[in-house]
Amino acid sequence: MITRLTGGSLFLAGMAALGIAWWAEHVLGYAPCELCLIERTPWRIVGVLGVIALLVPGMIGFWATVLSLPALAAAVMLAGLHNGVERKWWQSPLPSCHAPVFHGGSFSERMAHMPLRPAKPCDDPTYLFHLPVSMTVLGGIAAAVLFALVSYSVVLQARQWRQTR
Repeated sequence: MITRLTGGSLFLAGMAALGIAWWAEHVLGYAPCELCLIERTPWRIVGVLGVIALLVPGMIGFWATVLSLPALAAAVMLAGLHNGVERKWWQSPLPSCHAPVFHGGSFSERMAHMPLRPAKPCDDPTYLFHLPVSMTVLGGIAAAVLFALVSYSVVLQARQWRQTR
């Protein structure tokens, strides 16, 4: 019972995070930066593991729940990294987050080396709902809260199994 509840929560949280990112990008027109795109990967993993925990009870569901914890920890760490870039505490480790630098050459040569679509700089935060908190920080908070809840759920599941044996 706890495994299925946790699995459903993981699935819903993963789909909510990805849905909000999709909505911000495709409906509101916000362009994601490269770090934003990378930050979506842990949420995809959490969603898939949530489906497994929801549909396959027992040990497999339990271990799917346990395996969601490293993905959630990665989501928190990526959000922390991105928040530091947004606050200009450090530069992004990704070269695609920086503006291209051109040295010499003609105008046509420079245009040929331009990216096909302009990239959003990673140090430009995106704010939703007129809150003074960026999407990056909101995602990090959501991942941290979910990490704590799933950790508690794993402890409860382990206790429940010890009592039945």
